[in-house]
Amino acid sequence: MTANRPTIPALIALAIVTTPARAQAPTPTPSPAPAARTAPFPEAEAHRPTPIPDRIIRTIADDPARTIAVTWRTDASVAVGLMQVAPAEAGPRFVEKAKAFEAKTQPLASNLGLAHYHSAVARGLEPSTRYVYRVGDGVDWSEWFQVRTASDRAEPFTFLYFGDAQNDLKSMWSRVIRKAFADAPDAAFLVHAGDLVNRGASDALWGEWFGAGAWINGMLPSVPSPGNHEYERPRLPDGKADPDARSVFTPHWRAQFALPENGPPGLEETAYFFDYQGVRVVSLNSSEGQREQAEWLDRVLADNPQRWTVVTFHHPIYSPAKNRDNPELRGLWQPVFDRRKVDLVLQGHDHTYARTGLRAYENVPEGATARDNPDATAGTVYVVSVAGPKMYVLDPEPWMTRSGEDVQLYQVIAIDGGVLRYEARTALGETYDAFELHKQPDGRPNRLVDRVPDTPEIRRPAPKAASAD
Repeated sequence: MTANRPTIPALIALAIVTTPARAQAPTPTPSPAPAARTAPFPEAEAHRPTPIPDRIIRTIADDPARTIAVTWRTDASVAVGLMQVAPAEAGPRFVEKAKAFEAKTQPLASNLGLAHYHSAVARGLEPSTRYVYRVGDGVDWSEWFQVRTASDRAEPFTFLYFGDAQNDLKSMWSRVIRKAFADAPDAAFLVHAGDLVNRGASDALWGEWFGAGAWINGMLPSVPSPGNHEYERPRLPDGKADPDARSVFTPHWRAQFALPENGPPGLEETAYFFDYQGVRVVSLNSSEGQREQAEWLDRVLADNPQRWTVVTFHHPIYSPAKNRDNPELRGLWQPVFDRRKVDLVLQGHDHTYARTGLRAYENVPEGATARDNPDATAGTVYVVSVAGPKMYVLDPEPWMTRSGEDVQLYQVIAIDGGVLRYEARTALGETYDAFELHKQPDGRPNRLVDRVPDTPEIRRPAPKAASAD
């Protein structure tokens, strides 16, 4: 015989009767609402260095097939910097085989305070080899970065090129460098054609520049050229630039970039060259010493065993913006480019996009191109681009094969044997311009093959007409 089970209502009633009453909790006193913030977080706090390495950046200081060069920042409590390097392995035991390289340490007193910068170059490495490295002081370390040395022979590779980053680095340039990396994660290096920041003496702006690239900077070597905004007049007590003072080059540059010191005397690490898998890459400083660099460049390219030559600097040979032509620079440097058969020149400064066909020297922007002249013995493609959000008005000229304004861009450039492939992409990753250069026999100029997409050029909207009312 089965006992009668209580019904659900009966159980609920029983629970109400048998459950002891809980003590009434006191009503909490509401906390006052926090005051609304009225000022941004102080720059000195936002960019304060610590003993833990930050602003880690890989550069090319010597033979890229046998060295790895890295610079990083700490606070002044770190007196000795170390870089550990080991051949990369599938598992974690590479740590046991790491070799230490001591860094050169230098203090830098910026507008936000004192920091130590450490530069180390690992030498004696093997070409075409994956390595891992980390930096620190033996107590606090960075993460391990996995990188690869270059080949010591001519082999295909890709690199990225950026025009001016300069403004709104954290908020608006960051998406460009990150999209570029997403498109070309195995790029050999990153070319920055000047005006990396808007004020070369501002430590906070350099902090934003490093933050935008973040760990990409530690993986892919940077190839920076100085722009005019890396020079700055000293500041008066009221914060304004001293109009009577001469612009000086930012001390951040040599502290934070380990670059080749093979340029003209006095321009070390601002004018330099290196060879990479069949390409000679030359970075020039267009802000000073232009005549000395022309003579130096002529010597560097007269003894050039590489098949391709790429030159990068800031101020354009052919300017796409109004009232910004550079005839003196063109007269000094372009004849050298012609004589030494430079293939490609990558520039910034004018905050627009413009690209030429094959051009030889004339001291006016208009004129015939090498492609128009079957007897020409030289012909170089010149590009001006912009990666950051600062934009100028384009001044259309007949020499422009493709141009644009109000468009943030990055460029993916691939070299494979006798063919160079160039593609400019918008911040959305869409192709904006493209061409190929094909090497020709007997020293004749390259054959240019345009691959311009069938899309309209981007132009700034015309201002609205004033109302008649």
